[in-house]
Amino acid sequence: MPQPIPPFTCTYSPQVPELLYDLGCSIALSTYQAGKLVIISAKDRQSLSQLPRSFEKAMGVAEDPHQDKLAIAFRDSVTVFRNSSQLAEFYPKSPGVYDAMYMPRSTYHTGPLDIHDVHFDADGGLVAVNTLFSCIMRVDEAYNFTPIWTPPFIDKMAPEDRCHLNGLAMENGKPRYVTAFNQGNSERSWRERITETGVVMDVETNEVVSEGLAMPHSPMIVDGELYVLMSATGELVRIDRSTGKREVVAALGGFVRGMSRCGDYLFIGVSKIREKSKTFGKLAHQFPQNEAGIVILHLPTASKVGAIQYRASVEEIYDVHILNNKRRPNIINPKDAIHSDGITLPGSTYWRQNKKDSVNHES
Repeated sequence: MPQPIPPFTCTYSPQVPELLYDLGCSIALSTYQAGKLVIISAKDRQSLSQLPRSFEKAMGVAEDPHQDKLAIAFRDSVTVFRNSSQLAEFYPKSPGVYDAMYMPRSTYHTGPLDIHDVHFDADGGLVAVNTLFSCIMRVDEAYNFTPIWTPPFIDKMAPEDRCHLNGLAMENGKPRYVTAFNQGNSERSWRERITETGVVMDVETNEVVSEGLAMPHSPMIVDGELYVLMSATGELVRIDRSTGKREVVAALGGFVRGMSRCGDYLFIGVSKIREKSKTFGKLAHQFPQNEAGIVILHLPTASKVGAIQYRASVEEIYDVHILNNKRRPNIINPKDAIHSDGITLPGSTYWRQNKKDSVNHES
C-alpha cells in the first residue's frame, strides 16, 4: 500500500535553491485554500527549507522595507508584523538559524471584506483592495474600512462583489492601477463571462487602460512598464500604459496569480483549477498539468529558469512576495504562545525562557 505524501511535499528544479541563495532572498506565498503563509528559503545552493505557518484564509502580503514590516490580510483582519534580527538570532527553538523574525505588532479587525491585494503607501499607511465592497480602502483604527477609491461604474457602496476588483499596482507610493473581472454594477455580475471581460483601470484618471482581459490579477510596474497576469490563459502580459496594447511576455501553463520581483527575476504563483467549480471548472482544459507552485522567470529574456511544484497541501496560491536580503526568515503567528515570549524595545531584545527568567540581548 502506497504511503501518504507528507504535507507540503514539493519538488523543485536544481536552479531554485542556487538562485535564492545567490540573490539572498526568500519567497513568501499565501494560500487561502490551505490557510497558510509559506516561507521558502535556500538552506544552501542545493536544497530548500519551508516554514508553513497557519493563518486563516491568508491573502495579500505587503512589505514596508524602510520600517522592516510585513502586513498580511486574513479572513477578517489585517495583521502587521515587524522584523527583529536580534530575536531571530536567539530564537529558542532554533538559535543561530534565522536572520529575520517577523513578530506580530498590531491587528486591524476589518471584518470579512474579502481583502485581496495589500500595500504600504508612501506614508507607511496601509491600503488594500476591498473586493466585497468593490473599492480601494484605507486600513486604520477608526473604522472597519475607509473607502478611498471606487471604480466610476460602481454607483453605491454595497457588499456585493460587483466587479471582482482584486489587484493593485502602486507607483511612487500611491495606488495607480487596479485589475477587475468586469465593469459590472450588480451583485457578482462578473461570473457570467469570466474569461472575456476583465479590465485594467488607471486609479488617477478613472479610465480603462485595457479591456477584454482573461481574469487579470497581480498588476505590477517594473522599470516603468505595466505587467499583468492573465490567470485564465496562464500568461504574463505587458500592457502599454498609453494605448492599452497587450504583448504576451511568457506563457506559463497554469492559472497564474501572485507575482513579485527580485532583480531581473519574477516569481509567479501557479494554482490548480477547481474542476468542480461552476465558475472556474471550465478552465480545466486550458491547463492539462493542473499543478500548483512557483515559476521563476528571467524577465530580460522572458525565459523560465526554475520552478517549484507542490505534491501535497498547496493547491491554490493567492500572493507571492519576495523578501529581499532575508536568507532564512521566520514569522510568528499571534495565536502561537511563543509570540508573547519575544520582547523588543529600543536597544534590547528578550526571549523569556520560563516564567521567572528572561534572556537579554543587547542590540
